[in-house]
Amino acid sequence: MRDQLHALLCDPSYRPIDEIELARRLKLAKGQRKELAHEVRRLLVKGVLVQVQGDRLRLRGNEGDVTGTISFKSQGKAFVLLDAASKEKETDGSDIFITPEETGTALHGDRVAVRILSARPQRHGREARSDFKRTGRVVQVIERARDSLVGSFQKSGRSYSLLPDDPRFPAVMLADPVQSGARPMPVAGDKLVVKLDPWTDRGSPLTGVVERRLGRQFEPGAELLGVFEKFSLDRLFPHEVDREAASIPSRVRPGDLAGRQDYRKVPTITIDPDDAKDFDDAISLEPLDHGALRVGVHIADVSAYVKPGTALDREAQQRGNSTYLVGTVVPMLPEKLSNGLCSLVEAEDRLTLAVLLTFDKSGSLKHTDFARTVIRSRKRLSYRQVQALLFQSDFDAIRGLAALPAHQTGSTGRPLSSLSDLEIVDLQSWLRKLWAIARRLRSDRMAHGCLDLNMPETKIYVDEKGYADRLVKMEQDESHQLIEEFMLAANESVARLTRVTRLPSLYRVHDDPDERKLAEFREFAGTLGVNCGDLSRREEIGKLLATAVHHPQGYILKSQLLRSLRKACYRATPDGHYGLNKKDYTHFTSPIRRYADLVVHRVLIHHLAMQAGTASAVPADRSRAESLAGHLSLTEVNSQEAERESYKIKLLEFFERESLKKPKTRFKAIITEIRMGGLFIELADSMTFGFIPAASLDDDYYSRNASGSALVGRRKHRQYKLGATIDVVVLSVDRFRRLIDFKPVA
Repeated sequence: MRDQLHALLCDPSYRPIDEIELARRLKLAKGQRKELAHEVRRLLVKGVLVQVQGDRLRLRGNEGDVTGTISFKSQGKAFVLLDAASKEKETDGSDIFITPEETGTALHGDRVAVRILSARPQRHGREARSDFKRTGRVVQVIERARDSLVGSFQKSGRSYSLLPDDPRFPAVMLADPVQSGARPMPVAGDKLVVKLDPWTDRGSPLTGVVERRLGRQFEPGAELLGVFEKFSLDRLFPHEVDREAASIPSRVRPGDLAGRQDYRKVPTITIDPDDAKDFDDAISLEPLDHGALRVGVHIADVSAYVKPGTALDREAQQRGNSTYLVGTVVPMLPEKLSNGLCSLVEAEDRLTLAVLLTFDKSGSLKHTDFARTVIRSRKRLSYRQVQALLFQSDFDAIRGLAALPAHQTGSTGRPLSSLSDLEIVDLQSWLRKLWAIARRLRSDRMAHGCLDLNMPETKIYVDEKGYADRLVKMEQDESHQLIEEFMLAANESVARLTRVTRLPSLYRVHDDPDERKLAEFREFAGTLGVNCGDLSRREEIGKLLATAVHHPQGYILKSQLLRSLRKACYRATPDGHYGLNKKDYTHFTSPIRRYADLVVHRVLIHHLAMQAGTASAVPADRSRAESLAGHLSLTEVNSQEAERESYKIKLLEFFERESLKKPKTRFKAIITEIRMGGLFIELADSMTFGFIPAASLDDDYYSRNASGSALVGRRKHRQYKLGATIDVVVLSVDRFRRLIDFKPVA
């Protein structure tokens, strides 16, 4: 109950209420109310709680204080992102800058109370051009984000410490591992999990006790375990979940097909990345009268196997989604379902839910149906294979496409090299018809104000030992766009259905941007020589995105724009999607890896049952849907942060290994920023960012020119210009500070 009470009082939406209302909100039984009364008195005596407006209760804090989440930057500086309650009472909802001296005992990610010291704009180095309008002081740590840290064990004389993997945390002084019972005794360079002691005095060091050893720092296994620990991820499932999964048949049974439309003889394919191991979605194509075509978007019917209230369902809901780390995945569902019975593998019967889109001969969408279906995929295709089938006519070249090693991918089905000419012609015909429709859908979508916010990506592949050994830049080509358009159309169709029928459901919402954030971004873009119009107008953002395509700092420009927009989230209300410029949008197409999609599937099945006159109770009420939306938005953010962490670790690992090669690999790089101390660069083939220290330019003494557009040699007058392409090799990698330095080569 104490934890529940603390969570309620710290909730951003909490407003002061009395003890009776607290008991009601906590859903306490009568016998627990004395316990609550005792806890409230204890907190009042300690000064943690105060009474306001009579006998209403809230956490102690100055009336002028605001609350939010603290995020640390380099050199101990930080900013506080205000929570919803503080933004409501503040006329200026901007983030608050905190100097190192004013952070108190806060640690990165903590929820804190802040006293505003200055309401006037302050400048604090590069970070503060216009990002931090006010300064403040941390007056209270309301809730710790973490009670443990992962890092590397250090020994200096008789002192022991932990150097955290996350450089935003300070070093942790450790008790003598022998006396604290650590077994085996750690040695320098071991990766450990350390339990943090309470930290209430800034004048004293942060301390902790060794909990367990994960392995040696920078070993792939230990680094992976560190990510699992930091983000509370677990590849293993509880015994009860495994037992339920084991009881599910391994194949689709004849009795499972009752009430389903049979699509097993209709041409159906899946299109996924090379390294995909589970396949949620498939596309079918049916010719109709008068040149019309019906495209079926068939999605794995996870709801047929994961029933509400089961251990499988509870665990999937708790996880919220799968987490895709470099080289591995922490699945939402056990492998028997995620890679087996629910995965739409080639040549196997699979149960699906479908959105059936009918297009006339000109490619216009004329009708949408929904159905429970059974399919049998004709071919599992990768994006590379689809791109070749769309635009190549040389069958030998198509058949010769290299396959990934078995440890880097899932079920591949029959290799293209084994297909007959007729089978390849069929695949080409289906794909080219699908692309003709998808191309029109995309053109119409962009013409109606959709923003192309897709960022290029670099995929990291690992060898059989888990080490990063290859970087591949992923292009958003026609093969990606083909599948994307039909998935978007399916998501929109289902969202429109649930909104119109007023069924409680989940929606994927992207709110309109904050005009203040857009104004700050406009100022940032100006420093890069990009003059923006009024970014509150959608067409001006479209122009900016077009400019970024050819700008030398286009990636930075686009990524900063994305940071200026609000984050998409789940909500129980159909509030629209700003980026897509759609009134109706949900997530329906990935129920193997997203619990939100499974919820939407259950709503659609309920609707189909209502139409058939066999409906039972509504899957969830609106209140339940809103609660789920909040939880799933949080699990999504946690997974995204874990995936970024995994990517950073593997990227540094790759370039550290490159730094040891002889001869060293040459990389093409673009100069993206000029500094007195050196050059910021972006590698052209992998979009990796790094730095060339001026000290490494040892053929001359270099200084920045008057316009700041180049470093110029004093004697030889050689120039390194903004936007120029140069060849570089890796100079050094700092795994702790997460920095990669390069050196130009002739």
